[in-house]
Amino acid sequence: MCNHQLQVDTWTDKQKLIDDWLPVTGSRNAKWWYAAFHNVTAMVGAGVLSLPSAMADLGWGPGVTVLILSWVITLYTLWQMVEMHEMVPGKRFNRYHELGQHAFGEKLGLYIVVPQQLICEVGVDIVYMVTGGKSLQKFHELVCTKNCKEIKLTFFIMIFASAHFVLSHLPNFNSISGVSLAAAVMSLSYSTIAWTASIHKGVQPDVQYGYPKKTMAGKVFGFFNALGDVAFAYAGHNVVLEIQATIPSTPEKPSKVPMWRGVLLAYIVVALCYFPVAIIGFWMFGNQVSYNILISLEKPTWLIAMANMFVVIHVIGSYQIQIYAMPVFDMIETVLVKKLNFRPTWMLRFASRNLYVAFTMFVGMTFPFFGALLGFFGGFAFPPTTYFLPCIMWLAIYKPRRFGLSWFANWKICLDLFYEVISKIAEMIEHDKAGGICSSISGVASTYIPASDNVVTTVVFGVRFRGYVSVLDTLMIDAAYLWNAQGLASA
Repeated sequence: MCNHQLQVDTWTDKQKLIDDWLPVTGSRNAKWWYAAFHNVTAMVGAGVLSLPSAMADLGWGPGVTVLILSWVITLYTLWQMVEMHEMVPGKRFNRYHELGQHAFGEKLGLYIVVPQQLICEVGVDIVYMVTGGKSLQKFHELVCTKNCKEIKLTFFIMIFASAHFVLSHLPNFNSISGVSLAAAVMSLSYSTIAWTASIHKGVQPDVQYGYPKKTMAGKVFGFFNALGDVAFAYAGHNVVLEIQATIPSTPEKPSKVPMWRGVLLAYIVVALCYFPVAIIGFWMFGNQVSYNILISLEKPTWLIAMANMFVVIHVIGSYQIQIYAMPVFDMIETVLVKKLNFRPTWMLRFASRNLYVAFTMFVGMTFPFFGALLGFFGGFAFPPTTYFLPCIMWLAIYKPRRFGLSWFANWKICLDLFYEVISKIAEMIEHDKAGGICSSISGVASTYIPASDNVVTTVVFGVRFRGYVSVLDTLMIDAAYLWNAQGLASA
């Protein structure tokens, strides 16, 4: 009996040492304002610059309505995540997949949550490598106008990645709080530049506010695609539990109180970023607004150059904290230490994180059009983890009274996700009719890959095939979610 107790104590001490070493659970002394700017960095991304274009496809009435509803719904689902963090007395769900395992079971929870998290996290880290490189390249082009040698995008991506080879070795969330604060300030800054410069430029001559697409099919598909853009803009729930895990908690002072205070402040900042950019940008440029509003602005040059540099600084912070690198580091190090029994040393962390940064840099340099693929495939992962899964887990765990307000509200949000599936089907149909997403990828890829290379053809047909399979797969998985949660809710 004594030997057994000694083994249990030894195992417990070992687990505590590992948890103290891992990025998410390594520090629990965060303040509520840490949660505020972490959540701003997690929510506000460079996608805010595309909201005027989404407004053009939605129109005035539906556009404003969708923006407001998305703000309210995502605030509600984020509140659910905060409440569920410590729903079991004496236990904290420090990671999204841990809550999924509690709701759906040990194996099913992993199968449901982890793949969608990895699509978001790894995919966007790669895209942010490209985004950071392109913003640096744009800044260079704007400030260096005379006798400047053209520099390839590849080198700018490498310059951008060099910052992450340093910052990635900060051990946990609290250690990157300064980076996160700078990123949050930058996101507010370039959003402010976008809408104030739009006002300065004024309403354009012959501005029109009708739908940019001329055919009825184009209008309908554009509408659904714009819904996907708005959903993407509000994505940020993947890292909420990890942020809350850094806040100290006691039975008398649970972590949800300071966390919720930080979330409310963050959502005020989100509103200040999103609504002015979307509404003023569309008001000034109408349906001719570019997908990135900074392209529509063009001048003053110094201000647009500054905005691009703000985007670079924000993306540096977003890569580390948004939905992205730090949770991935935590997953990698957990597997290495707990599953493969490596010792938790600085050398292990140094090697694993450098390899991950190098991987995302290499893919970004090799496929600088990766953003087109992420927008396509990521649409299946961002809306579920933001809008859908929190509601399903709430129904499965709390089992609210059938046909009550909570039951109705959560099922309404769940069913709305199918609009996202429809939007992706619409996107494929529209692209195929116009030459396809495949043609656009081929066009971009031809800039970087010789025309004689068969790689382009392989990528094109691979994307087309995977796209249609992804839609069917998503429909079946979502139906399984609904069926499983309905059974749990009625149990």
